[in-house]
Amino acid sequence: MQKTLIIASTTVDMILNTPSIPLSGEDVNISSVEYRIGGCGYNVFKAMLKQDCQAILCSPVGKGIYGGMVLKQFKAEGIEPFYLSDEENGCCFCLVEPDGERSFLSYHGAEYLFNDSCMEKIKHLDADNIYISGIDLEDPKGITGINLIKYIYDDDKFGLYFAPGNRINYIQEKRMDLILRRRDKNGLGPFLHLNEREALSFSGMKTVREAALFLSDRTCNSLVITLGEQGSYCLPVNSTLGEIIPPFPVKAVNSTGAGDTHFGSLIALIKKGYSLKDACYEANKIAAIFVSVQQ
Repeated sequence: MQKTLIIASTTVDMILNTPSIPLSGEDVNISSVEYRIGGCGYNVFKAMLKQDCQAILCSPVGKGIYGGMVLKQFKAEGIEPFYLSDEENGCCFCLVEPDGERSFLSYHGAEYLFNDSCMEKIKHLDADNIYISGIDLEDPKGITGINLIKYIYDDDKFGLYFAPGNRINYIQEKRMDLILRRRDKNGLGPFLHLNEREALSFSGMKTVREAALFLSDRTCNSLVITLGEQGSYCLPVNSTLGEIIPPFPVKAVNSTGAGDTHFGSLIALIKKGYSLKDACYEANKIAAIFVSVQQ
């Protein structure tokens, strides 16, 4: 089994457990604060490793206090930093409410800067597919989006897994169109993984099924839409018959990283030969366990 290149960020998540999200000008006393290493790239990487699936974490790591935290965790886990940047690393403030729902305040730094030197290093890696996230394509002024799109267009041997994320509507329309139109050597576009709100918002449709059909028509590939407590909806390639995969009811403690964990597990299980339906079933279970414990 060849490796998956995870071209996405690793950052520091500052977890703020709060009774509610403050209104403008309001004071709220939080119950606890802690930090952990997170980011789309790191979370997907860890989920794949737990399924004994090989992957390469292609995350730039910067300087400063947050870069130091990332490097410390990498050393503890035996992860070789892929690219060391002279820029300062950013962080993400995660406001977690009692029901486990999370809201992010992100400060972007080196972890999102896939510059020419970083991409040149990635070009020499051997893999059969790539994972990218929408947040790394968003910045209209940065070179990251341009570099990533050029890289995946230069070689059609890679299958592409794409998680647009909550910032899906902030990605430049031209960039998004290029990603969705890109085809690999088998004629497949990106395998999409979104949540219900993202799918409905981007497609403009009123139902999950309609959104799934709209998106699969643009990508010519399978896709999965997560539905929170309702499980997930999967639509196989070349099919109009999607299916809701049931959830595993748990009491959510913290949903930060749940979508990444679901997608990373799904990629690994599909690479191991699971059908889309069976992979979704197992990924639902894994994500449920993930949100039910404080990481």
